[in-house]
Amino acid sequence: MKSSAEALAWRVEETGLNAFPSVRQILLDGWVLRFSEDGPRRGANSASPLCAQCGSSDRLIDATAALYRRRGSTPLFRIPSIIPDEIDAKLAARGYTREGESCVVYGPMSAIPVERDAAVRLLAAPSRGWLTAMAALQGRTAEQSAVYRHIVRAIALPAAFAVLAIDGAPAALAYGVVHLGLLCYESVVTDQARRRQGLARRVIATLAAWGREHGADAACLQVEADNTPARALYHGFGLTTELSRYHYRRAPKGQLACDKNVGSLAR
Repeated sequence: MKSSAEALAWRVEETGLNAFPSVRQILLDGWVLRFSEDGPRRGANSASPLCAQCGSSDRLIDATAALYRRRGSTPLFRIPSIIPDEIDAKLAARGYTREGESCVVYGPMSAIPVERDAAVRLLAAPSRGWLTAMAALQGRTAEQSAVYRHIVRAIALPAAFAVLAIDGAPAALAYGVVHLGLLCYESVVTDQARRRQGLARRVIATLAAWGREHGADAACLQVEADNTPARALYHGFGLTTELSRYHYRRAPKGQLACDKNVGSLAR
């Protein structure tokens, strides 16, 4: 039986996958293989486990790698700290390199400043202007922006897209998704010229108010472990519990996939 902490960690995992979907996906032996072409995020272009008892066999690794190779992508596995170490060790032994250490943080809504800011505009769907501003503030290529647009328009859960403009120009953006009583923050970004002015805090506080109105009693997000300013912002905002961590394992360049195992696991 799962402990309450483990159950919460997996609920947050599920929420994160739903809050930033992929363009295509395949279910394979307890994993979801996500494909988003030249998208802006590793998470939407990697294989993630769906439970602690997910597959970890060599055959699974070979089948997953083959499916990514067939689409012209480098095999990439997302490894949460809440699964056994077996598959991570196997990938390391095959020469898969480790990257992208990130934290999954959480806080109850009772500990979060919940305040609607009249200057923060909330949209029920990402408008063309919101998407253009997000692409500019994130510094994405045209190709990455096109994939991002496809992803956020595919969100099936209740969502709100926030923008705070200063002097008529978008200065801070983010969006939030509610699932199973959790508000998941995504794509929190501030204009570099206007950082350290509390703009992101105003945006996420307004999204917290929206989330509470839509049944959320807690909030969560994923943040890179080495992003000290962002981690300080979210900790100070009330997301003080680190539920888990995750990292990625990337296949070495030139490694061939073993196509022979695809059929037995993927049919």
